[in-house]
Amino acid sequence: MAKETKNTLRDSVYSALKAMIVTGQIPPGSRVTENDIAAKLNVSRTPVREAFNRLERDGLVTGRPRQGYVVTEFDINMFREAFEIRELLDGHATALAAAAATEQDKARLRAMLAECERLAAIPERTTHEKFQELEVGIDLHRVIAEISGNAMLHGMLCGILDKCQHYVWTELLWLDEWKIARDEHAEIVEAICAGDAARAGTLARAHVRGSRDNVLRLLQAKSDYQSFLAKAS
Repeated sequence: MAKETKNTLRDSVYSALKAMIVTGQIPPGSRVTENDIAAKLNVSRTPVREAFNRLERDGLVTGRPRQGYVVTEFDINMFREAFEIRELLDGHATALAAAAATEQDKARLRAMLAECERLAAIPERTTHEKFQELEVGIDLHRVIAEISGNAMLHGMLCGILDKCQHYVWTELLWLDEWKIARDEHAEIVEAICAGDAARAGTLARAHVRGSRDNVLRLLQAKSDYQSFLAKAS
């Protein structure tokens, strides 16, 4: 029981810190320390240290000796690289999942869609509730990769999804793409449940490309605006 409680605390601290980074509560480029976060979350430094180690593997922070951690700054090149790889992996994993999914797998995917719809129906929902929907949507892709039966593919895609999560949050929040994402996820799951590997893979790749194009517009607009301000000053 003590070990289970410890694991729960470790995971909750990781999730809370990750949410603060992905949603911009801790902005890119910020320096944070174990003491800062431990005080903010009212926990000891041990689970915070473990959370930072996991986030560093996710590519969301970089450790600096005796200076704490710096939150990764996201740029257009990093974004393009991550989404190029994600499109390939996501498409292949989804096609494999369509061929391999059991009735239990299909029920699991449908339950995740239902959870997204439940979260979407909450009136005047909070940032936390929006982030919950983001996490379920991202986890849907992780589960699809798991269903594919290719353990290496699953591991690689999970790593890429960790790096893409900040961008997906930006897209959903600033472009209000929540319903589009839910509808596209539903189409992908429908194709998987129908055993249509070709359609499932095509839909997954199009879903990633659409997300990429949306975020690219936002990043490019931000870059252009910063360049304009620099020239005007």
